[in-house]
Amino acid sequence: MSEHPDRLWRNPEPRTGYDVVIVGGGGHGLATAYYLAANHGIRNVAVLEKGWLAGGNMARNTTIIRSNYLWDESAAIYEHALKLWEGLSAELDYDILFSQRGVLNLAHTLQDVREGTRRVHANRLNGVDAEWLDPDEVRKFCPIVNTAQDVRYPVLGATLQPRAGIAKHDHVAWAFARKADELGVDLIQGCEVTGFLKHGNKITGVETNLGPIHAGRVGLAAAGHSSVLASLAGIRLPVQSHPLQALVSELLEPVHPTVVMSNHVHVYVSQAHKGELVMGAGIDPYNSYAQRGSVHVIEQQMAAALELFPIFARAHVLRTWGGIVDVTPDASPIIGPTPVDNLFVNCGWGTGGFKATPASGWTYAHTLATGRAHELNEPFALERFTTGALIDEHGAAAVAH
Repeated sequence: MSEHPDRLWRNPEPRTGYDVVIVGGGGHGLATAYYLAANHGIRNVAVLEKGWLAGGNMARNTTIIRSNYLWDESAAIYEHALKLWEGLSAELDYDILFSQRGVLNLAHTLQDVREGTRRVHANRLNGVDAEWLDPDEVRKFCPIVNTAQDVRYPVLGATLQPRAGIAKHDHVAWAFARKADELGVDLIQGCEVTGFLKHGNKITGVETNLGPIHAGRVGLAAAGHSSVLASLAGIRLPVQSHPLQALVSELLEPVHPTVVMSNHVHVYVSQAHKGELVMGAGIDPYNSYAQRGSVHVIEQQMAAALELFPIFARAHVLRTWGGIVDVTPDASPIIGPTPVDNLFVNCGWGTGGFKATPASGWTYAHTLATGRAHELNEPFALERFTTGALIDEHGAAAVAH
């Protein structure tokens, strides 16, 4: 993280009881705490983080923000997030370096073209900005993309969401943390949840390495580890955890004006504010909590990037890593109550976690404050895996599923 505000650096001693305890001090947990205080006036809240604030997936993502998802339910919650992103710096009084430089999703086959144009029409019906570009328009929008027609995967066109872009992930985390702290929320680092306090089928608090903490409601928001925490309460969540590979290059002069994604070639590339190229690719096929890059995935990722951007052939890799993502059977999140009273869960975002941060916090705060789902997160209830009302967004990640 880029800075440590005094009160956040000196952990407050946990009180014996809170109205709400949030387990997980990443982007979603911090956003939830902020919106509980700001939107619902609930300030007797504790965010418990095993490590340090935003030291998990919030520090290991590729910072892309967009809302061009296919299904109505997904488009609604991600578009709400994008609208919140557009005013977040002003609301939180902190520059999150939000840059609406647009996101291109390239098409390389006839099926890509059909799927892309279908997505454009679906987005427009849901009020999401979307355009279809032909190869000449792609070249004009991003001149460094290889649009030659004699390559292995020629560019046949692309979808464009002009309002999409990137933001600085550590700035986002501290923006939410500072405001939540100002509103009276306790942000407690080095506090590992080891179990739950229960009375019958009702959660009454959590056991931690710092002692028991009682709570009116408990919300899980620990990306990659929600299933482990839920199992401590006797709940088996339909999620698997996988490392999601990414890397950054050495610092370069500004040459890449947008975000380019390709499902077929299998990579996405943007350029961060400091100048490094940020590249993401697929998830490792095996379940793991390892926060490191798998060499074979990284090699394939760089080869794919050079298919699209020959200009980067001499760039050097600075570092690689793996974020830990929860993946559900339909690649959509779970936000809502669990079968155990007073225990709620927010997980399963897969590759969509960072871009959803403000809307996730907004809707989860509503659910924790009222005990009922917000209309935006109601379709993402745990019950859909028994009713069959799935929201299949496997194609939405553009690379990872």
